Amino acid sequence: MKTLMPSRPVVLCLSGHDPSGGAGLQADIEALLAQGCHAAPTVTALTVQNTVDVSDFRVLDPEWVLAQARCVLQDMPVSAVKLGMLGNLQMVDTVVELMRDYPDLPLVCDPVLRAGGGGSLGKDEVGYALREKLLPIARIATPNLPEARILAELPDGSADACAEKLLPYCQNLLITGGHGDEQDIHNRLYCRDGSRHEFSCPRLPGSYHGSGCTLASALAGRLALGEELISAVNSALAYTWRTLRDAEQPGHGQYVPRRLPLDFCS
Repeated sequence: MKTLMPSRPVVLCLSGHDPSGGAGLQADIEALLAQGCHAAPTVTALTVQNTVDVSDFRVLDPEWVLAQARCVLQDMPVSAVKLGMLGNLQMVDTVVELMRDYPDLPLVCDPVLRAGGGGSLGKDEVGYALREKLLPIARIATPNLPEARILAELPDGSADACAEKLLPYCQNLLITGGHGDEQDIHNRLYCRDGSRHEFSCPRLPGSYHGSGCTLASALAGRLALGEELISAVNSALAYTWRTLRDAEQPGHGQYVPRRLPLDFCS
């Protein structure tokens, strides 16, 4: 008789598909595998992009997205949910509808509004809807500073100013650094209880495609494994930094994080 291995924690990922494999659902899958989790990918949007930039995208029909997600949730004991690209207002409402039936699942919201190359992956009104409808039900949101400025409607705001504006909407907020000229990267975790935690790491040369997806998925995986929030943030940040340190450049644009070791499949 076959001996069954213990099941890995399942993380439901609602994200867009990036045909370059640098970001989106492939980033989610690889990052979660590296945490020892099983990724259940639900496609929210299809994109036309590569490591240079995004040129177009198409958001899927909400009923198709709900059908994908509910089919998984009815079959597997999902331990966490990770959100990536949603793309339009209807998809924001779709996720809210879905999560209404699973209020106890930790939700990691990566507010994807721009591709790494700068191209838009949703109008600014999507940022407003994310802030008003999704941040309140998320365990943690993980915007980079440009995304935090869009969400907070503060075009030149500091991380602290954005956090002050956004914390009334969310439980915990991780604003990632690296978009200025600072020598070290400062990632700042703000909690609604008033506590603040800063995680620093050395700046790496180059720019990266899919770093935000990698971080949010790794964090969802750590939470699915039962790790406490602050420790999970620290673990996910350290893992993401290593993937950037070991990144490769498969195309003509940004570097792609190496989320799995070279001998992963050997």
